[in-house]
Amino acid sequence: MKKKKKKIAGILAVSLLTTTVPWATGFADSPKWTNVNVYEEQDGSKFNSENYDFVKFSKIGAQLKEIEKQSNRIKVEVRGTSADGHPLYVVTIADPTTQGKFGKIQALRKQMFKNPGKAQEWIANNQDFKVPIMINGSIHGTEFAGTDAILELIERFATENDEETKNILANNILIFNVVQNPDGRVDATRFNGQGIDLNRDFITQSQPETRETVELIKEWNPMVFLDTHGYVKNYAPNLQGLIEPCTPPHNPNYEYDLYNKWAYKQAEAMEAQIMSQKDKFSLSPLYQNMKGVYVPQRNDKDGWDDYPPIFTPMYAMYHGAYGHTLETPTNDWDGVRWMYNAIIGALNFATENKQAMISDQIEMFKRGINFDHPFHKDGFFPKAYILPVNEKDPTVTHKAVNHLINNDIEVVQAPKSFTLDGETYPKGTFIVKMDQAKAGLANTMLWDGEDITNTINAMYDISAWSLPELWGFEAVPTQSEVDVTTTKVNKISEQGSVLGKGPYLIPNSSVQAVKLVNTLLQQGVAVKRGANGDFYTDAAANKISAAVKESGLQIESAQKVPQEAVALTNLKVVILKDGGISKVQSHSGTKLSLKRLGFDVTEVTPVEVAENGLTGFDVFVYSGSSSLITVIASASSKEFGLQNSSQVAKLKANITDFVSRGGKYIAVGGTASQATKTLGLTDDTINVGGSDSNGIVKVDYEGTGLTGGYGQDDIGFVYRPTWYTNTGNDKVAAKYANTDNFFLAGHWRNNRNAKGQDVMVKEQDKDVTLIGLDAGFRDHTDYLFRLLSNAIFEK
Repeated sequence: MKKKKKKIAGILAVSLLTTTVPWATGFADSPKWTNVNVYEEQDGSKFNSENYDFVKFSKIGAQLKEIEKQSNRIKVEVRGTSADGHPLYVVTIADPTTQGKFGKIQALRKQMFKNPGKAQEWIANNQDFKVPIMINGSIHGTEFAGTDAILELIERFATENDEETKNILANNILIFNVVQNPDGRVDATRFNGQGIDLNRDFITQSQPETRETVELIKEWNPMVFLDTHGYVKNYAPNLQGLIEPCTPPHNPNYEYDLYNKWAYKQAEAMEAQIMSQKDKFSLSPLYQNMKGVYVPQRNDKDGWDDYPPIFTPMYAMYHGAYGHTLETPTNDWDGVRWMYNAIIGALNFATENKQAMISDQIEMFKRGINFDHPFHKDGFFPKAYILPVNEKDPTVTHKAVNHLINNDIEVVQAPKSFTLDGETYPKGTFIVKMDQAKAGLANTMLWDGEDITNTINAMYDISAWSLPELWGFEAVPTQSEVDVTTTKVNKISEQGSVLGKGPYLIPNSSVQAVKLVNTLLQQGVAVKRGANGDFYTDAAANKISAAVKESGLQIESAQKVPQEAVALTNLKVVILKDGGISKVQSHSGTKLSLKRLGFDVTEVTPVEVAENGLTGFDVFVYSGSSSLITVIASASSKEFGLQNSSQVAKLKANITDFVSRGGKYIAVGGTASQATKTLGLTDDTINVGGSDSNGIVKVDYEGTGLTGGYGQDDIGFVYRPTWYTNTGNDKVAAKYANTDNFFLAGHWRNNRNAKGQDVMVKEQDKDVTLIGLDAGFRDHTDYLFRLLSNAIFEK
């Protein structure tokens, strides 16, 4: 770790209290204890080459409370807790004359979605209103500077009375999500306590921190959304830091003309503010030689895109915000100063242009309501999506409907059956009409996506995420008018039921179905599994009714239990833990998938496997970096990674012994498959596509055993795509479809090399399964989770 840099002096220096009280009374419950009676808070990130004396999370609550005592402009709240139970602080600052009503913005917000034309007229004739601006603090825990800049801004806007401060407060309401990732700040990691990168979670919303931010965005519909990050330097000569807007490709579900009209000018205003304060930075050559900021749209052609809605600012853009990622150059107090000035530049620009900017924000909602998208091809947006429900297992569709509603998307339901485009849909069918304010968000969630391989050379992250395909529900687009009587849906509460006298069939149809099976096994209920993957129990109805009700499934009697059905046992699953190679916990998506399926999952580090073996476990899952079974010398991996060749040899011996004694081994993804080869557990050739390749693929599944519940011409998801050759000693359970168009959506160059190739195999002479699909990707690919449970249950 580098020597901590001295804190800067002057007006921007943190002048908040430095009390050692862990939490202010009333702000949160007890902190997380990592050792007995020792609250462990890291001093600096093991992932960064530079560190500084950033404000510890344990001091922030008391500081906010003290500022609140000094000012009548500020409101401090705890809006939930993180995955590890830390408080999520939200600070709202406004001129005290508007506290409580916030200067008509809440009434204006309602009008935006009911009568946007009238809202625009009102804005044109009134200047006395305030716009909400939301500033998100350090979603990546090791990017400390964002929250530190926010703390300085909070103190300034709560207490100072200079003309710039007063002018900004006269025109804006400032909403600060102070520390978006408390777990990461405490542990000095990029990810949260569940190992999830929160800035990849905004389409899935699997984590409490993400859901809290979504609620804030919905509550305020901020005109501007600023997301604080680090650290980007020297992307171009003497251009330090980064301010979006982005390079192509731009997601076609945006009304991008409205966004870019103001976002680019706002980026220039932020850059100008930073440069105007250049003499206030330290004497570091990086800052003294700075000529400007790297703006991806201006300074590059690809590689920093705003295509997927997984990032916080991109998600906020679907709610009408002018969203920007701000990447400060350095992890020090100069970096804090850069961030502070960028945000001041954005606030001044918004203040000067609020009437025109909010009018164009409302224009986005107006286009949705009027089904008028002048810069989109005719037919790009369907008139509606029809969501029929599986009566016996409605859980997948119900999850999707609740998710849409939770994202401010209007969903209606047909109380009677109806016919559309020659198809008859039963009563209870859900409908998402696309003449609504946030049509772009609805469509980006519900469309199939597109193959953009030939559109752009490089992508920053994923390029496909379709909820219907990857969550496993039906969403039928139609270009016909949906003239059907409907009722608005506010929320769906599920309750399953048991019908008949048994034996009972539990279909292998969803995450909830498998979770029900595991719940019953853990309760001591006997369950069998048939060759097609379905489950059966002879238990009395009253023994299973409580679990079935909670599952949401409609369970009925089976005609008979298949003769080949095999009894299941309650299995103990262990997953190899990645403590943070490349700043991520690569196993986390699979881990969360297994837990949602109801398995008893334990994480073990490579060192623990080497030193303790795998005794007591039934299933070993490898879903992560192939580096986990090698010596890792970096400081970030010291606490979990193998440190010498002796430990490597012991780990290999213990895993080999586990398999030889009948233990089940499952590898998920390309790097885990390569590690399996290194361990000597397969002789297959492991083929892996480009590191930035990903998307939705067409897969032909065998349909029994390992792939029960799936079929021909079905769906899969790949991230760093993998396929297997030289599989003569294997049972092949699934192949990429043998058609030129097997790659359906995303970005994958040279994908034809994988056409028709094996993607899920099992060794014939040992219980080793290789899954080339990313079946548990970021807790998002619900439809594919059952490939994991199939592999676990398959004898």
